[in-house]
Amino acid sequence: MNSGPGLFSDIGKKAKDLLTRDYISDQKFSLSTSTANGLALTSSATKKGGLSSGDVGAVYKYKNTLVDVKLDTDSNIATTFTVTDIVPSTKTIASIKFPDLKSGKLEVQYSHYHASLTSAVALSQTPTVDVSATIGTPTFVIGAEAGYETSSGNLTKYTAGISVNKPDSSASIVLGDKGDTIRASYIHHLDASKKSGVVGEITRRFSTNENTFTVGGSYAVDSLTMVKAKLNNHGKLAAVLQHEIIPKSLVTMSSEFDTRTLDRTPKFGLALALKP
Repeated sequence: MNSGPGLFSDIGKKAKDLLTRDYISDQKFSLSTSTANGLALTSSATKKGGLSSGDVGAVYKYKNTLVDVKLDTDSNIATTFTVTDIVPSTKTIASIKFPDLKSGKLEVQYSHYHASLTSAVALSQTPTVDVSATIGTPTFVIGAEAGYETSSGNLTKYTAGISVNKPDSSASIVLGDKGDTIRASYIHHLDASKKSGVVGEITRRFSTNENTFTVGGSYAVDSLTMVKAKLNNHGKLAAVLQHEIIPKSLVTMSSEFDTRTLDRTPKFGLALALKP
């Protein structure tokens, strides 16, 4: 794929990932392994509240084709086929979940040095079509996204965004929810490895006249340990401690509580990901 402005979904993604990734409120165990011929096997179990769920999966990569199959405890089989460069600079993704045949989806991504285009069609009797596009460079990106429902002829969504990226920072503004919300974010990396950084995000919803401001950060204590924290103007404080116990295997502990109601029990999460 060509190096260019990236996909529309990449706008604001770095800041969003720092504020959301690894913040968990359940218990999860996952185990994955891979072979030299491109086959990767995974299994995971999750406990949330009093409910438990799990899945097993296999990912096989051969040349420009990737096949991902996952079976969960509800007997759903999710299958995704990804093929790169059927046509130069394109990626084609077909997905379906059995037994729900209406969940089928076909997506085509095209990337150029100064533009990208993504089109996704739901394979159902009343298909919906999602289209997004960006123009610019890796440094400056402007893009838009829209969803169209063929049965009613209505737009299900429309979003626009702009992003300015530098080697150590990124700023973005996204107008979404059919113009009802605007989100501005900024992330600044503090080291070359981009493991330590600070982020700020403000979201305004016009229909309710509500503002949400969130600040957060991550800090690499050493090469094996990282801590993260975030706080918003509604008093929600969360923290993450992640440690690499053996190469590529991580234990993650997370906690969240409301500083305005300290009598409530905080939420705790624990995840163990093993990669022998």
